[in-house]
Amino acid sequence: MKIGIISLGCCKNLVDTENLIGLLQQSNQEITYNLNEADAIIVNTCGFIDPAKEEGINTILEMAEYKTKNCKKLIVMGCLAERYREDLIKELPEVDCFITLKEYQQLGTILTNVLGEKIANDYGKCPQVLTGKPWMAYLKIADGCDNRCSYCAIPLIRGGYRSFDFDMLVNQAKELAARGVKELNLIAQDTTRYGLDNYGKRRLLDLLKACNEIEGLHWIRVLYMYPDEIDDELIEGMARLDKVLPYFDIPVQHGSDRMLQLMNRRGSAESIVKLANKIKETFALPVLRTTMIVGFPSETEEDVKLNLEFMKDIKWDRLGGFTYSKEEDTSSYEMEDDVPQEAKEKRYEAMMKLQEEIVEGKNQNLIGQTLEVLVEKQDGLTGFYRGRSVFSAPDGIDGEVIFKSDEPIKFGTFVPVTINRIKTHDFYGKVEKEKV
Repeated sequence: MKIGIISLGCCKNLVDTENLIGLLQQSNQEITYNLNEADAIIVNTCGFIDPAKEEGINTILEMAEYKTKNCKKLIVMGCLAERYREDLIKELPEVDCFITLKEYQQLGTILTNVLGEKIANDYGKCPQVLTGKPWMAYLKIADGCDNRCSYCAIPLIRGGYRSFDFDMLVNQAKELAARGVKELNLIAQDTTRYGLDNYGKRRLLDLLKACNEIEGLHWIRVLYMYPDEIDDELIEGMARLDKVLPYFDIPVQHGSDRMLQLMNRRGSAESIVKLANKIKETFALPVLRTTMIVGFPSETEEDVKLNLEFMKDIKWDRLGGFTYSKEEDTSSYEMEDDVPQEAKEKRYEAMMKLQEEIVEGKNQNLIGQTLEVLVEKQDGLTGFYRGRSVFSAPDGIDGEVIFKSDEPIKFGTFVPVTINRIKTHDFYGKVEKEKV
């Protein structure tokens, strides 16, 4: 059977899709990218916030059009199915089956019944099929979340935090490296909590040490680190591991303690500043990345001022900003959304304007420096190569390094690029000699 796959949402959802493809291929099914040929289409959805929900519904309706052609079965899985299955069954009769997250361990049986093809019950045990660039992979080390931030529905959707088996993860990392993966990105809703639930202690550093010894891996990056779980032992331990990048993705959400308390976030602005300073003292060229929310219920101009001062104190290298919107089934949903939309947008603009000024100021110090760059593509017209340095995770929002080379370079290799110009998050330069 030819099966088309659509994956929506975050990189954690993408790993679920890659595991699904591995299961289908192991069961002798053919994955097709030509949806006109697909006998069945599976949509893996996100249900986190309203825009993601809308994208999911629109995609499902778009895929339903293929049922007038070759497609016989339309299946929807993922977060949207988990959160709204009963409503979706009523509203979307075009869909033949909705599969919730809780049903993934029975995925083979469910798909066998729907598709009429024998699908093994080996979800998560088959090799993860990489859908992106072959030299980069995500390794999901846990699922669910226990943090219970007042604006977030992830614990409702994904359940409580569940660390995956340590030895299984190390074996997965080895298998990925053996297939040519050079950049391994560790992901979870909260990577810093890894191991606490099933081993009784945090074991992220142990996992990083084990991955650091794997032949073939060159970069190891950690994403989604909760600030109050990053201690001196983790920071200093990461500094001793040559393959682990000093890239700290730390969503902090706000710089006002009052707002942090309302958001049900642990820690304080002062503790986060101390954490950032410790990282800067430990690494020669660390990257600090975060996300922040403006317009949360009852946010005042004083809170806004504190947030901007907080940004000036830390000087984040990368910052993703959001305006608050009510999310059903969260504790903040009951709060009065009392910040006018116009005020939210002004506060967002002020935050992002300040962040641009901070980044432009910091980046001037990079001119003349040489950065190691993972080469990923080449412009057909200009001949310029594009790649990523330590400053850029593989999600496309951190910018690129754009550079010239006198010699051809193979994609997926690392080269030293001397930076001579910077445009916000994009760096420009030249490589003199390819580094193997």
